Parts: sequence; C-alpha cells; structure tokens
Amino acid sequence: MIAITGATGEVGRRVAALVDSPRLIVRDASRAPAGFDVRVASGYGDFEAMRAALDGVSTVFLIPAAEAPDRVAQHVSAVDAAVAAGVSWIVYLSFFGAAPDATFTLARDHWATEEHIRSTGVGWTFLRMNLYMDFIPGMVGDDGVIRGPAGDGRASAILRDDVAAAAAAVLAGGDHRGRIYDLTGPSAFSLAEAAALLGASYVDESDEEAYASRAGYGAPDWEVRGWVSSYQAIRDGSLAPVSSCVADLTGRSPRSLTSFVG
Repeated sequence: MIAITGATGEVGRRVAALVDSPRLIVRDASRAPAGFDVRVASGYGDFEAMRAALDGVSTVFLIPAAEAPDRVAQHVSAVDAAVAAGVSWIVYLSFFGAAPDATFTLARDHWATEEHIRSTGVGWTFLRMNLYMDFIPGMVGDDGVIRGPAGDGRASAILRDDVAAAAAAVLAGGDHRGRIYDLTGPSAFSLAEAAALLGASYVDESDEEAYASRAGYGAPDWEVRGWVSSYQAIRDGSLAPVSSCVADLTGRSPRSLTSFVG
C-alpha cells in the first residue's frame, strides 16, 4: 500500500493520478478525487490522526507542509507517525541542494527533515526538486518586469508535471532506497533569459532593494528571507546544476522553459 500525503495539492494530485490505487492523506475529504481510499488528518502535527491514516501502509510519499516557522516540527511529527504506523519506506520531496547552510533558507528545513528521516532507521529516498518552472510566468509584475537579486545566475527549474512523473516512477518500485535524486529541468536559464521569453524585462535588484520591496507585503521576517534568498541562491550558482535524474527515472526528458512558455 502506497500513501500520498498532500494529495489535493498541485504535486500530490499529479502523483496520485500516476500511481496504482494509492491511499490519499488529505485535510479535507471533500476536495479529494473520487474513487480513492481517502484518509483525513487535520495536519502533519496531528500525530494520532496521521498514524491512523497511515495504518497498513508500507510506503509513503511525503510532500512538504506549507511554509511555516514550525515546518520542521510538523515534518518530524508526520515522520514519527509513519514510523509508529509501521511504514517501511519514506519517499520525501525535498529541495535541491538541501544543506544546513543552504543559501535558500527554506532549503535548510528540508535538510533537517532529511536528517530526521535518516535517524529513524526506515528506508528512505529523497527527491530534491529545483524551483518550480510553473512559477516563472507569475514572477512578471504588472509592469512587465521580473525583479530580484539574482544577477546573471541560472536555475535549472522544473515543471511540477515532471516532478510528479519522477516521483511516480520511484514509487512504482526498483532499487531506490538510500538514493537521492536531483530533479531539474533539461537546462539552466537566467531570469533575464526567462523574462525575454515571456516578453518582459529583468531588473537585478540589490539585496537591500529586494528586502525593501517585499517588506510591504506584511509577511513575517522568516518568509521574506525565504523569498529573497531564493534569488540569492540563483545568483551564487546553487540552483544552476542540471541533472539527468528525471530522464533516467521516467525514460523521457523533462520539458524546457522554451517549450513551457512557447
């Protein structure tokens, strides 16, 4: 039995459509697609509901919780619930370059989650996705400009469809335990190149300008740091490497930005 958490989200629903008869773990059963075994937990922090939802499951595809200051604690609770339920393999959707000192601050949460999963002794596989290519068009402001402190750095962004295809391929079976797969698009591009493809322009902000321009959203400091540091990670090359893992796992190349926006 394979369970998919976050199964009504953008990646979860895509994976659910590609996996044979999975159990879907959701917060709101009314949003779940028909014809599936659906179990409800109010959130990853609800240990008992998660444990009950995962009872009888051998493999869980764990999609990260929404960005929050207690995100790691939520993940720890979900992982511990999976272990308590007898899950033997956790496939976790992590982030590219996850490390305790990653430039992109939110990638540090993924590293902490990976470390906890490793500490449990259950089988694991980490799918480290790059930035979502799906988000690139939405980065263009009302004035036709992409702004951010990314310099001329590059990112090997990937479509959610390709993330889901790779995840489904791993869940289908094979020797994936103890493996880390970097999920990227077929090439890396700069934000200036992305802007040109979208008929927009790119303005390279300074770090100070980036923090100031985003302060007006009223978001907490940790979230603003995450937004700005995602551009900084592009600038310093953290997100530039290109991997063949999607093609290796699925037998086809991931879509390029040109194909996506063309």
